[in-house]
Amino acid sequence: MKTYHFNGILQNTGWLQNTTVTVNKEGIITNISSFDPNTISNDLVKGFAIPGFQNAHSHAFQYAMAGLAERHEGTSNPDDFWGWREAMYQLALRMNPEQMEAIATMLYAEMARHGYTNVAEFHYVHHDKNGKPYTNLAEMGSSLISAAKTVGIGITLIPIFYQKGGFGQAPNDRQRRFISPTIDSYLKLLDASKEACKYYEHANIAIGIHSMRGVEPMDIAKIAQSGPQDIPFHIHVSEQIKEIEDSIKYLNKRPVEWLLDTIEMNDRFHLVHATHLTDKEIEGIAKSKANVVLCPSTEGNLGDGLFPLQKYQEKGGKWSIGTDSHIGLNPLEELRLLDYGQRLISHKRNTYSSTNQGDSGMYALEMATISGRKAMNNFNSTFFKVGEPLNASVFDSSSALISTASIKNLSSTIVYAGDSSMQLKTMAYGEEIVTLGKHSSYQIIKENFIKTMKQLKSR
Repeated sequence: MKTYHFNGILQNTGWLQNTTVTVNKEGIITNISSFDPNTISNDLVKGFAIPGFQNAHSHAFQYAMAGLAERHEGTSNPDDFWGWREAMYQLALRMNPEQMEAIATMLYAEMARHGYTNVAEFHYVHHDKNGKPYTNLAEMGSSLISAAKTVGIGITLIPIFYQKGGFGQAPNDRQRRFISPTIDSYLKLLDASKEACKYYEHANIAIGIHSMRGVEPMDIAKIAQSGPQDIPFHIHVSEQIKEIEDSIKYLNKRPVEWLLDTIEMNDRFHLVHATHLTDKEIEGIAKSKANVVLCPSTEGNLGDGLFPLQKYQEKGGKWSIGTDSHIGLNPLEELRLLDYGQRLISHKRNTYSSTNQGDSGMYALEMATISGRKAMNNFNSTFFKVGEPLNASVFDSSSALISTASIKNLSSTIVYAGDSSMQLKTMAYGEEIVTLGKHSSYQIIKENFIKTMKQLKSR
């Protein structure tokens, strides 16, 4: 048993001050109660705990190219999403499983430093450098699971069905490490990935479709209808205008329009980006109870566009956040970027549709937590609950802004004015994995990452 005494923990109904949380050896909460602050001294965690952030969309290997696609001299350098994608292909073609693990371990340690305790890994680099499947079909996915285990965060491995080079097009050679040519080959990969998850008690599995352009549409429908029904279903959709134009030419329908007309979606479905939607599509997603995963720093970096958040929220739509290409890793920045983008186009400030007495910070944390957990197949909607793991991002109660904030302003102070310097601890499954900005194994993780970057010669 371990016992932690916090200045406060955030529950769905608001802050509980001077709270004790007890966990068992598996990191499961066994008791939540109050304490007299006059009786606690040395054992006090001098911080306020919010639920650990859920990173609902990650391509771990792309962390190796963060900041490297910002030079635009000449015509050979990436200027839009499609040019950036070519640079990404070149990186994906070079790395081996050990290098993938080193990159992912560094990334996950940095995620943990910023308060993420769980990640949904949208994983499509499956095969060897020649495009031949490994003997263990989940060799690369196993590297990602190992990385999460080293860091101590939970991982939902999403092996991606990637079949085409575009609508009706054969895959190109730069995509050779990604390809599962048939439904049967993808299901074998899914089974191997499920088996790999047994290596780590905090790993689980989800279904992933790269995109409408990346898999023959009727195969998407077959996977959705006849594949496993008790795990999440993730898909990139409507991120780019060209993608929508190509879909209309191929299907006579927009991507989300086709999904809504063809597949009976529910809250296990997670539509990543969904940037460009019609009003009918907005209403259809919300009505279906499907979730949207938004990655504001990546979407901004790639010039995708702004998701129609206000209209979506007005229809009761649910959303979570992810860091995608990892150009940004701070969940607070993701939440702020998402909100500020809407403020800039609406010229209004209350753009998070809040039912929490107008508390935008509380609303943002609620959306990111509850919908983010669903992306990991966790349907627990209570922030901290007996019988559930203790996953928390803890903010320093002695920092200037937090120490002077009233309880009613504390959530928004954290979301809108918080930064990594205020991060006291990250706790995952009852363990303190990050303290004062450093993962407990930071030095060796960093050394392995630097060694890998030198090998790849990509930076």
